[in-house]
Parts: sequence; structure tokens; C-alpha cells
Amino acid sequence: MLIAGDELGNTLPPGNLAVRSSFGGWKSARLIIFVEMAEQFASYGISSNLITYLTGPLGESTAAAAANINAWCGTEAFLPLLWSFVADSFLGRFRTIIISSSLYILGLGLLSFSAMIPSHSKDSNQLQVTLFFISLYLIALGQGGFSPCIKVFGADQFDGNDLKELKAKSSFFNWLMFGSCVSILTTRLISSYIQENLSWSLGFGIPGASMLLALLLFLLGTKTYHFTTERRGNKNPFARIIRVFIEAVKNRRQPELHIANPNETLLLVAHQSSKQFRFLDRAAVSCDLSEIEDAKSVLQLVPIWINCLVYSTVCSQIPTFFTKQGSTMNRYISPGILVPAAALQCVLSLAMVFFIPIYDRLLVPIARSFTQNALGITTLQRIGAGMFLSNIAMVVAALVETKRLQTAQDDITTMMSVWWLVPQYAIYGVSYAFLTIGLQEFFYDQVPSELRSVGMALNLSIFGVGNFLSSFMISVIDKVTSQLCQTSWFDNDLNKAHLDYFYWLLACVSSIGLASYLWFAKSYVYNRPNTF
Repeated sequence: MLIAGDELGNTLPPGNLAVRSSFGGWKSARLIIFVEMAEQFASYGISSNLITYLTGPLGESTAAAAANINAWCGTEAFLPLLWSFVADSFLGRFRTIIISSSLYILGLGLLSFSAMIPSHSKDSNQLQVTLFFISLYLIALGQGGFSPCIKVFGADQFDGNDLKELKAKSSFFNWLMFGSCVSILTTRLISSYIQENLSWSLGFGIPGASMLLALLLFLLGTKTYHFTTERRGNKNPFARIIRVFIEAVKNRRQPELHIANPNETLLLVAHQSSKQFRFLDRAAVSCDLSEIEDAKSVLQLVPIWINCLVYSTVCSQIPTFFTKQGSTMNRYISPGILVPAAALQCVLSLAMVFFIPIYDRLLVPIARSFTQNALGITTLQRIGAGMFLSNIAMVVAALVETKRLQTAQDDITTMMSVWWLVPQYAIYGVSYAFLTIGLQEFFYDQVPSELRSVGMALNLSIFGVGNFLSSFMISVIDKVTSQLCQTSWFDNDLNKAHLDYFYWLLACVSSIGLASYLWFAKSYVYNRPNTF
């Protein structure tokens, strides 16, 4: 049963396109894209250059700074799981966005203030360090609620039951990512320059102003939004799914399938996905078949989620070691003009900015004519393409680092041009476009409609867990190589370090992860096989 109406009551029955001019559709979705752009400007304005701030003004070692950044990024991407539970069960997405945005803005303000505190000794002032990390994790708390809900809220402006709007929704995810890339590109150019050449406080303050703008823009569109809450009866969606697993365990010795609701259609049993996880069918003694199918749809996401962790672990090296790698190279584009190391990440954003419109307007229509799929290629195929390109990018990164070390001298910037890093950034840009947009669509559409915030949170948590895995891997490798090889692979002097070995290791792990992903993706059953 569909219960339409959320916090503000702007409702839209499924399939009713006549009132699109008033509520929902592209009118609201475009505004959501601008809100996302403002938030991404703030987010990447902080994260892109953290490695420089931690190893510079705060005086941390390269390994410690990389571990701290990965831990923060992991927390930032893992908190959406908590927020999505709150949003889908209690607050609703609209209220969650407002509350989390306020926390986000508070954290950014404190971060800018912490950079104003002077250090009176070589070691960073303890108050400055403490306030810095408090503000950083307050930002993570705010972003944890904002990120999953704003994406789902934007996609909810379209009716997934209408084929035309289904295509529009898929296009929305593409243009949402395009807008984010434009914003990320801009902030990496502006913020990194201001932070390194003018003031860290100002460089952190501008992202704070951008997040305030995001909240104001979001509130501006309140009267145009389409609010819909789908819930079956008064049952909490989490409680329903958990109950299925509990009942399946309790009735594990039950020899036959018993239907709790005899009037419910048995077509669900014939559905292809019902052939998977048959042990859950034993919950039919006391659960509806639709509830069992929801539990199955959530459970079959787990192998895909696990296999994507390899990609996120590799991807977490971009704002850390890729940036430090660039800082040791010749970054002068002309006498007196030095490119900030963090600005190299603009190449990644540029690759996405150029690729996404080509994909959405050219490649998708061509693919549709061959596959007869509304999306061109399936979401799992997009994810697989992203993982494959990620593997290629890591191989390129290892080859470039090997060449850099051949020309390096201890504690001296190499004469090798920083433009050698462009290929690995560009390939990662295209890889990220494929995989991230694919993951957003996949986890939005393949979870029960009542749990779409949770679906988006699962998507974000992939990168959170990946950052934690990267942090753990770096810590272990740093300790082991320091003892066995005398010089760590992550030595503060990268000309003595061996990032090339680390990159080759990640390339091998990535290849294994891709093979495992393809095996599980091949057997995956879509909830809506005709469109996905």
C-alpha cells in the first residue's frame, strides 16, 4: 500500500504526470543538483588537501596523515547507515537533510576557526589539533546524513513506474554526478590555491559558506518538492526484514512452505528471485511473501557490496599517496607558477566532466539500440567497467612511480614532470564515473522502496569500509616493511619509499576482486529484469 504524503504533504500518485509542472520532476530535480554541487564544493574543498595540512601545519608523518585521512573518510562514508535508519524509520528525508546540514555547517565553521589558532612551538598547539579533529568528525556526522538522503530525495522526484520517467531518473543520476564533478573541479582549483598560498582559515571558511548556500537553496524549493512515503501498514521496514530472518531460523526444521496470508498472490513464489535463498521461505509460516522477497532482495546485495570494497580501497589512495607522489615532482608550468599537488585531482574531475555527457547523450542511446535496455547497459555492467578501469589505472600508477624512483634523489624534488600523473588520474576519472553512478542507481532500485535511504547508505558505506581497510593495510605494511626492510614503503621521503610496490600489490588485489565480482554479478537476479 502506498501512503502518499510526507512532512509537507506535496503528494504525487504513481503514474500521474499531469501535475509534474507543480510538484517533482526535473523542476525540483535540477534544484537538487545545484544543492549537491554546493555541498560537493564544501566536501572536496576540505578533503582534497588534508594530506598537505596534516603533514604541514599539524606536523604529522606521511603514514600517520594517510591513516588519519582514511579513518576520517571511512567514518564519513559509514555514518550514512545510521542516518538512513533514522531517516527511513523516524524523521523522513526532508527533516534529516535539514538537521544534518546544520551539523555540517557547524563543523565547517569550527574547522575554519581551528586554523586561526596560532602554534607557539614546532609541535602543533594541542588545542588546535583537538579542535581540528572534533570539527572534522562533526563534518563527517553532518555529511553522513546529508549525502544519502539528498540523492534519494532527488531521485524520488521521478515516478519509477513510468518508462519515460524511469529514463529521466537514470539521466538524473548522470547529471547529478556531472554537476558534482564541475563543483569538485572548481573547488580543487580554488580551495587548494587559497589554502597553500593565502590562508588555511580562509581556505576552510569558503567551503563553509558553500554549505550554507546548499541549505538555503534546498529550503528555497520546499514548495515544489514531491514527498512520498511508502509503507505497508504500520510496520517498520527494518523490523519486517529482521523478522523474516528470525522466523526463518525458528522454522528451519519446517519441512514444507506454509503461507501466512492465503489471499496473497502466489505469483511471487514463481518470481525468479524466489529461487535464491530458499531457506528464507520457511519464514512464510508467519510472514507475508512480499516481506520474504524484500529480505531476499536485501540479502543478495551483500556479495556485490563486499566485492566493491576492493575498488574503494584502491580509490582511497587518490587524495593521499597520489597527492604526495605529485608533490615530489616538477610542478612548475612556467617560471614562478607552481601547481599545487592537490590540484592534480582536477584531472580526475575533468575526465568525468567530459565523459558523463558523452555517455548520457551518445553512448546510452547507441547501447539501447543493441541491448533494448532502457538504461543502455545494466547497472552491474557499469560497475564492472569501473572496476576494470580502476585496475588499469593502478597498473599505470605503478609504472609511473617506478620511473619516478629511477630519477629520484633523497629529499630532492625530481625533474620528472608532474604531467606524468595525468593518465592515472584520467583513467580513474572515467572509472569513477562508471562505478559510482552505477552503484547509486543499483542500490536505489534494488532495495525495497521503503529503504531507499538505506540503499544509498550501503552504496556510500562501500567507500567508508574501503577507507578503513586502506588505513589498516597502510598501518600493517608500514610496520612490517620498517622492520624487515629498514625503510618503510611509506617513508616520509618518498624518494626512499616504495609506493611502486604498494601500487603493484593493489593492482593484484584489484584483479582478484574484479574476477570475484564478475562471478557474483553473473548470477545476480534484478528486481526489475526488464529495465535493469
